[in-house]
Amino acid sequence: MAHDELLAARMRDALEGLAGISEKRMMGGVCFLLDGNMLCGADRPKTGEGRFMFRVGKDNQADALARPGAQPMDMGGRRMNGFVFVEAEACDDAAMKEWISLALGFVGGLPPK
Repeated sequence: MAHDELLAARMRDALEGLAGISEKRMMGGVCFLLDGNMLCGADRPKTGEGRFMFRVGKDNQADALARPGAQPMDMGGRRMNGFVFVEAEACDDAAMKEWISLALGFVGGLPPK
């Protein structure tokens, strides 16, 4: 996977003003953390299609996967339960807010690291 600055900038803009947000390069892209817990991210895999990642939690995963452009997060052939990838094209500004809200609902309940 490769870093995609345009997608990362979209994510930064959507997260602007939220307390406790930090940014870290990891998993080949850029991840955004809430109080040290992974919240979301952006990357561009070898296929060339940009995508976002959201940590929705295992209880929300089935509902999240039913949304447009969502797919399970697989890293190196291993499914990461509680995380989903969302195609960048399926994530306009309104959808981005909904995805972030879903992720905040889960990650906001985790203890700070």
